[in-house]
Amino acid sequence: MARSVTRSRKIVNTTIAWAIGLIIFFPILWTVLTSFKTEAEAISSPPSFLFFDWTFQNYEAVQERSNYFRHFWNSVVISVGSTILGLAIAVPAAWAMAFVPGKQTKNILMWMLSTKMLPAVGVLVPIYLLFRDMGLLDTRTGLVAVLMLINLPIIVWMLYTYFKEIPGEILEAARMDGATLRSEVTYVLLPMAVPGIASTMLLNIILAWNEAFWTLNLTAANAAPLTAFIASYSSPEGLFYAKLSAASTMAIAPILIMGWFSQKQLVRGLTFGAVK
Repeated sequence: MARSVTRSRKIVNTTIAWAIGLIIFFPILWTVLTSFKTEAEAISSPPSFLFFDWTFQNYEAVQERSNYFRHFWNSVVISVGSTILGLAIAVPAAWAMAFVPGKQTKNILMWMLSTKMLPAVGVLVPIYLLFRDMGLLDTRTGLVAVLMLINLPIIVWMLYTYFKEIPGEILEAARMDGATLRSEVTYVLLPMAVPGIASTMLLNIILAWNEAFWTLNLTAANAAPLTAFIASYSSPEGLFYAKLSAASTMAIAPILIMGWFSQKQLVRGLTFGAVK
């Protein structure tokens, strides 16, 4: 039997939720506002919140100095490419762990997840040398591969969780009807796990889009994504807060818009199987 929630409790919970949301969102809002200020107003004390001379000169300066659309396209190719490649590898792996379980399944999953606990700088030198010798430095192919590998444990874990919620009897019925393994996965398993796959894909696109360590260390100019685009505005000549805020806003705007329009799908996928 569900507990009744009083009106005052709803108001308190809603107020707390909005307060937490505003605290989390405030740095983004401040970055956007700073991008419309002059450099003098950006460092003024006390800072001005809304009442200042709004200007688009920072965006014009950023576009004149850097090719935003080239960095944007690199980010799209790297994030989407690494996610699709990761799904192609993770779907069979998650299927095997979910429906052909062994005694070591949990240990394998924990071992995969433990690789995310390793500091990235600990393997930077060997990966850099491998990329140099294989000709993958400053290439989108190399970044797609490395971002796929670092996010693969998360993809496998999420898909494994979603696949475990699908009754195995349905797959057994498909086999009894003569479905091959490929048909079973393609026409039975994947359609039933669409919410989970979609949320996994969205989350990993966001992770790859925001990845800075590997993109800064393995690229120079040709394959540099938007993370390198932002970093280029921290220079020895000084830190230009208004232009840096404009570059940051241009970099995060596409992923924020995508997250806003796909939030229902993301929440649905992340809560898939939570209620039985």
